[in-house]
Amino acid sequence: MSSNATMATTVPDARAEKLVASYVRAGYVRVAPPILQPAEPFLDLSGEDIRRRIFLTADPEGRELCLRPDLTIPVSRVYLQSGAASKVAGFCYLGTVFRHREERAAEFLQIGIESFARRDKAAADAEMLALGLEATAHYGLAAPEIRMGDVGLFAAFLSALDLAPAWKRRLTKDFNRKWSLAHDLDQLALAGARGGPEYKGVLAALAGSDPKAAHHLVTDLLSIAGIETVGGRSVAEIAERFLEQAALGAGTRLPSETRALIERFLAVRGHPDEAAGELRALAADAGLTFAAALDLFETRTGFLAARGIDVRTIHFSTAFGRGFNYYTGFVFELHDPRAKGPLIAGGRYDELLARIGAEAAIPAVGFAASIEELAACTETAQSEPGGAA
Repeated sequence: MSSNATMATTVPDARAEKLVASYVRAGYVRVAPPILQPAEPFLDLSGEDIRRRIFLTADPEGRELCLRPDLTIPVSRVYLQSGAASKVAGFCYLGTVFRHREERAAEFLQIGIESFARRDKAAADAEMLALGLEATAHYGLAAPEIRMGDVGLFAAFLSALDLAPAWKRRLTKDFNRKWSLAHDLDQLALAGARGGPEYKGVLAALAGSDPKAAHHLVTDLLSIAGIETVGGRSVAEIAERFLEQAALGAGTRLPSETRALIERFLAVRGHPDEAAGELRALAADAGLTFAAALDLFETRTGFLAARGIDVRTIHFSTAFGRGFNYYTGFVFELHDPRAKGPLIAGGRYDELLARIGAEAAIPAVGFAASIEELAACTETAQSEPGGAA
């Protein structure tokens, strides 16, 4: 690990303990996953921003480990090891996480909830946002800005377009990295217009094969060559990136009208009801079908309203993402202008558990709150004229 990391003693205050106790009373089991975690899931699934902030180490056998940079993956591992896998269960936590942060302590407290295997996805999503708002209210911050997106809507929209499967996967994965997404669209527009790399023949041979079989083949070849990690990326991720190049060598080009549709989709913003109307109009104009994702979106909005949340105050954007590769649906953040970052953030990650050991995908949704940001905002609010949050 880096020797110049800034660490701080993190002790939960009484408000944090009361908040996590309220989650326990609501039926969420409190857990405390180990601080030291296998690094591979974080390197594979967390995303570029988290990857470059992780503190890495290794055990005597050379297995790569890290200080947990987040608690979603560790709590998911606890769930899979609990014997309750595939059964409805909920967990809560209050503990330290570790990330390199410029001019800020690398050790800080997170509190949160992870909910597994609920099939009523729209209701579960709404519950997470409502509990997040209760957490800010618990700290005296009654009206945070609500930012919301939906990775699942984007994936469903892409599925309705005539694009190579590898490109659909890549665009979905890069959704949270806006510069990457713009680069992808440029690359797709140029695909087939220039010569490929020296290994273009290999890519062409793999392009039409079963994705899992091709991934296993490339992973095995890299392992045989003795490659374990490159630039912090695991063999699995290197293989995935290599296979993505097959789409570039397949001669698939992005028609200008298709790019215009994607850009029109990503420009939709407003409160959820406004956005739903625009998206249904886009689908009708383009003759596309992604009604199931839109139905889920509108059902979620209904559950949010039923929980007393004024949906007209929600800032929804189809381009809003969170920088974590494992999100598959609803995502949200709660903000306050006095904070340096989100007070609370979370979302749905239905495919993560299958990627860390579950036999099949398991619905999952949750959120984490930054005790540091909540406490700092409360103190700032109390010092302002009037002393109110």
